[in-house]
Amino acid sequence: MRKLIRGAVAALLALPLFLASSPSAQAAPTPLAMTSGFYVDPNSSPALWSAANPGDGRAAAIRSSIAGVPMARWFGSWSGDIGSAVSSYTGAAQAADKLPLLVAYHMYGRDACGGHSGGGAASPSEYATWIDAFARAIGSRPAVVVLEPDALGDYSCMDQQKINERQTMLTNALSQFRSAAPNAWVYLDAGNPGWVDASTMAERLHASGLSLARGFSLNVSNYFPTSENLSYAGGVNQALGQRYGYSRPFVVDTSRNGNGSNGEWCNPGGRKIGTPTQQGGGAEMLLWLKTPGESDGDCGVGSGSTAGQFLPEVAYKMIYGY
Repeated sequence: MRKLIRGAVAALLALPLFLASSPSAQAAPTPLAMTSGFYVDPNSSPALWSAANPGDGRAAAIRSSIAGVPMARWFGSWSGDIGSAVSSYTGAAQAADKLPLLVAYHMYGRDACGGHSGGGAASPSEYATWIDAFARAIGSRPAVVVLEPDALGDYSCMDQQKINERQTMLTNALSQFRSAAPNAWVYLDAGNPGWVDASTMAERLHASGLSLARGFSLNVSNYFPTSENLSYAGGVNQALGQRYGYSRPFVVDTSRNGNGSNGEWCNPGGRKIGTPTQQGGGAEMLLWLKTPGESDGDCGVGSGSTAGQFLPEVAYKMIYGY
């Protein structure tokens, strides 16, 4: 009898080990683990410019130092049919066994307070249809998505009704990604360290559905040093933990922060490319989300340009930091 009892106890003790090693108990593979690395967009603006201008003295440097780095592709009204555009891009990355970086930038009331990148969907319902098609086009493919840069940074011109409307749009978008794109890591944009304090940003993130997201993104299209972003993220997560009982991973846009910030955000001179896209670096990932050389608008060293326009002279100077 004792032998039988000892045998039964031993079997029970071994059971958790068996369950832990069974396939059903293994953690789901991450988007990074599902691919062989980050996707380099062959049709990024610096890649297309370099290919079209092989005799230009700046082309070789731009091609090697910028076009060859994995960068995000931005999607908005210029993308045409969003389902086809996203499916084509993520499909090309999947065929190359690489992880694509995407930015969704089409929110109703986009950049309402700043104005340089105004536009977006014509109504909240139009945005809901657009983001639904975006998520469904990714489907089961692995991807990294940054959701609506600037959306939570500037409320200065918005009343509470507009704020609530925006937060509802973001929450619904995150819910849609969770159900339709299960292998996408979605990061809700949280502005940058120079915009609003970390405690306020934590409130805005939570009210906009952060609990449904992989995490949050920082410094998109800006210049703050990585160290400042890491500190700011720590403050955001501390506030999230104290108030709501959770924290989230984060990513930092390092595309243009090699010389840090001079306090200006719209095409400031003397900036420099930062750490190339990689996993880790103090954040979950350091990513090139803004394309170096693409204008922020008609301002600064990009005077006379439009937001998103590629400026080869700006890109070239950004390689060397002058």
